[in-house]
Amino acid sequence: MVEEKSDERLSYEQARAELAQVVEKLEAGGTSLEESLALWERGEKLAAICQRWLDGARARIDAARQAAES
Repeated sequence: MVEEKSDERLSYEQARAELAQVVEKLEAGGTSLEESLALWERGEKLAAICQRWLDGARARIDAARQAAES
């Protein structure tokens, strides 16, 4: 539960950097099945955080464009 709260505070850049590390570890191989699954799950969570940031940025851009057109 504590990890989830701190995850929500991650910036886009922090989440993306950690996601890149997770991908690097998975691509390198040599981990147990259990560790690989844990890395995959962490990667999915980080990817979702990044997507929320990107969706928020897109919404702000769209709102700014609409305001400029008005």
